[in-house]
Amino acid sequence: MRGVSGERGVPPLVEEAMKKAAVAWVGVADRPAVALWCVPLDGGLYVVSGPGEQSAPGLADADTATVTLRGDHGGQIVTWPAEVSRVTPGSEQWTAAAPQVGTKRLNASGGLGELVERWAAECALNLLRPADAPVLAGESLPADSLAAPPRPTGAVRQTRRPFRLHRVRRR
Repeated sequence: MRGVSGERGVPPLVEEAMKKAAVAWVGVADRPAVALWCVPLDGGLYVVSGPGEQSAPGLADADTATVTLRGDHGGQIVTWPAEVSRVTPGSEQWTAAAPQVGTKRLNASGGLGELVERWAAECALNLLRPADAPVLAGESLPADSLAAPPRPTGAVRQTRRPFRLHRVRRR
């Protein structure tokens, strides 16, 4: 890879974007990318998903994913392919990473110990590491908006006619 740094050959743009990341848009297979909170650690991004946490369809069983990160001003700055590895509870990596990720979890119910135990029993902790050079960065980023229409959902309901407190006379 051209313009790489670090021991794994991670491009500097990806390395810097990961350090500042709090949210990443992660796409698995042909599914649309979803916004997930993440924690930069160990040269990658840790993501927790499962019951009581964020929904990341297909990520727990995936080997690869596409990660998009934003810059300081909110716009997309880089998209890169990632290797996905699941961190197994009880492993040395779990013991080191899970408590650190847990401290970054906002509004968690219970203490850190309870949170990590719940993750071990019900959730998936995945590590996303850069697998190759960025797919989109710099000049290759699209100039137009990437806004998409809202996805269909069962949460939509019909709106009723406005309620009138007083009668309105017709002439």
